[in-house]
This record gives sequence, structure tokens and C-alpha cells, in this order.
Amino acid sequence: MKSAVETLNPTRVRLTVEVPFEELKPSLDAAYKKINQQVTVPGFRKGKIPARIIDQRFGRGAVLEEAINDALPKFYTEAVNEGELNVLGQPEIDITEFNDNEQLKFTAEVDVRPTIEIPDFSGIEVTVDAVEVSDEDVDKSVEQLRDRFASTTPVERAAAEGDVVTIDLEAKVDGEVLEDGVAKGVTYTIGSGQLLDGIDEAVTGLEAGGSATFTSELKGGSAAGREAEVKVDVTAVQARELPALDDDFAQLASEFDTLEELRADSRKRLERMKKYDQATQAQEKVLDALLDLIEVPIPEKLLKDEVETRKHNLEHHQFPMMGLNWDSFLEREGKTAEEYDAELEKQATKGIKTQFVLDELVSKEQLSVNQEELTEHLMRRAATSGMSPDQFAQAVVEGGQVPMLVGEVARGKALALVVEAAKVVDSNGETVDLDDEDEDGETVEAAAEEAPEAAAEEKSED
Repeated sequence: MKSAVETLNPTRVRLTVEVPFEELKPSLDAAYKKINQQVTVPGFRKGKIPARIIDQRFGRGAVLEEAINDALPKFYTEAVNEGELNVLGQPEIDITEFNDNEQLKFTAEVDVRPTIEIPDFSGIEVTVDAVEVSDEDVDKSVEQLRDRFASTTPVERAAAEGDVVTIDLEAKVDGEVLEDGVAKGVTYTIGSGQLLDGIDEAVTGLEAGGSATFTSELKGGSAAGREAEVKVDVTAVQARELPALDDDFAQLASEFDTLEELRADSRKRLERMKKYDQATQAQEKVLDALLDLIEVPIPEKLLKDEVETRKHNLEHHQFPMMGLNWDSFLEREGKTAEEYDAELEKQATKGIKTQFVLDELVSKEQLSVNQEELTEHLMRRAATSGMSPDQFAQAVVEGGQVPMLVGEVARGKALALVVEAAKVVDSNGETVDLDDEDEDGETVEAAAEEAPEAAAEEKSED
């Protein structure tokens, strides 16, 4: 077999392959064997039909076609390896010449990873938010905890903001009650903003047994995004009572004996969260700075496929859960279809560029992933998937996604190298040490693993 590579552009090549007929013999023999198992000829046992009889009864052309279909993937792969190509996606193959007992000639056009030169990135400098926890932040955290321990007491008065009401709802569109527009015994805290727009104003001032009607845009269900006339009946009103902020509350709501100890723990927890957010911000800003240093041509077909995949996932996986369609989604986003497509293409371009650059850095630095690193990453991914580690691991193995996870970890390590070389300062001008460990022994630098994947999967907030 002979092959030659022609570069069509920085991300696409054409392979020209010539295969002597004798090299097709293994595939030709396999074709006869396969046809032998599929057909029946009177006078011959199944599987024992001579080749000349198969040619006579079914045609030599059918055998040759089967042989070529079997051989093409093998010869294409050999040509790719011979040309030391890093191909992307499936090739477009065209048989240019073939006659029985003569050589086979074919071409294969395929996208390839572009050649990337990683520049010196030691001069990258980024500024991130300072880690500052105010007394107001601590107050808010403690209030949120206090809110979870609130008690309720039935009252015989008009409902007011902060009260918990039990309500029945009925939604009509164009005068017709929706099949999924009736709900009974719904518990709602006035002012929480967790139900329909306009409901707070409708129920405020109503006592148990009172009713009101208001107009609101439905957020989900069969008529999501449409204006509906909603009738609300209040069946009960309860006042919420917050526990006193004292040592007894601290003992009720935590393992601490005093309110001061609880507040101190809240401050430490908020500091850990802000350090992690700071680390994530550093990874993202350093990654953006690195990408700005490098020109990366993007394969047109790869970009098109990536955009289509993202739109498919949005339409068939996220829209059903949110009760949306394209019209209501675009209205919610405040964008036209053209504007959203342009935004999606920009995000997909960044995702592809990120993967190309970090993969090149992995290769250049000869980074590897050990079992412990892979297991830690798997545990983190399992936690965000809602599955147990064992379930997630099984799904990864059965789906053949282990190489994908290894790639994620390797790219995270590559980005960590760039971040380590960069200068990171906070908004106060202080140098940020991303190697600080929290009390659980986890470094904030662990965010590096998620950063490249977040860029690759970046999409509009839903």
C-alpha cells in the first residue's frame, strides 16, 4: 500500500491511497466466507459453496463490494498512521479507481488537529476578587440558618408578607382550564418569589377562605410562556416565628455551644467558599489570557457539529425539564435566534480551542494521569451528577468514557501548570497563593480540573 498526504488547509487533509490487488486477498477471502454463511445453493452444504459458484450465482461484483467495505477502514487507518495524522471525526472517502484484479485507489478527506505552538506563558498576570468576609456576610449566613428553623402558627387574620399560606391554584388560558393547571394544597411563603409573578400581591390581605384572580406568565407546563388567568384560593394562613439569636439557637442548629462560636464557624466557611471561588476565577482568567496568546484554526465541520450537539442537548434534554421551547427560551434570554446562534458559536469555538491548546500542552509537558488522580476526579464528577461513585464509575466504564475522564484530568493538570507560572493578585494588590489548603486538606487549586471542561461546555445560563 502507498499513501500520500495533501494539506488542504490548516485543519483538513486529503489522503490518496493505492492498494495492490493482492493486499485485498484477506478481505476477499472474508467476503466469500461471509456470503457462504448467508446464502443457500442446492447441491452444496451451507458454508461449503465454491467461490466460482458464488460468482456465477450472485456475481463477482457483490463479493468485491463486500471485500472493499471490509478493507477500506483498515487501509485508511494504515494511511493515517503512516502520515502521523491526528484526525478528527469521520473521513469522506471516494473510490477513484478499481477494477477486478487491479489496484484499488481511493481518497479520504478528513479534519485534523491543527499544529499549535505553545508560547511562553510565564508573563501572564491576572487580577481576581479579594477574599473578604464582612460582618454583613456572616449575618446573612446566620439568618439563612435561622430561617430554616422557623416555626409556624395558624392565625385568623389577613395574610401578610412573610406568612405561610396554603393555597389552591387554577390556571386558565383562553378561558379554558389547563389539564396541568390545577394544584391543591400548595404551601407558599409570601415574598419568597418561588411561584408565579403576581401571586404575592394577590394573596396579601386575604384571610383563610378568601380568593383572588390575577394574570401571570406561566413558567412551566403545557402552556409555558403564555399569559394565564390564575385563580388562587387561600385555605390557611400561618405566621412564621424565627427563633431568638442566642446560645440556645446555636445549640439547636449546630454542634456549637454559643452563638459566637457559630458565627466564627460561619465566617470560616464563607472564607473557604470565597477562596474556592477566587481559585476558580483565577483559572478562568489565566485560561482566557493563555488563549489570547495563541491563534488556533478551528475545523469548520467540527465547529458545526459541536454547535448542533449543544442545540440538540438544550432542545431535547433541558427544555423539557424547564417547560420551554425555542420561542419561550429566546424570549426569556432576550435574544433573537441569530443572536443566540452567534453566541453559541462563540462559546463552542472557545471550547474547542481550549481543548486543542491544553491537549498540546499535555503532550509537550508529557503529563500523565495516575489512578489516584483519576479516582479523585471520578468522585467529584459523581457528586455533581447525583449518582453514587460506584454507579457513576459503572456508567463511565460501560459508556467507554474512561479516556474522556483521563483527558479531563490531564487538561486540568496542564492548566494548573500555566496558573502556577502566572502572577495572580487580588483586587487589593496582594499576591494570591493558590496552594493554600482548607481544613479538609483540599487545595483550592483543585478548581483547575473543572475550568477547562467548563470552557468546553460553556453555554447560556438556563
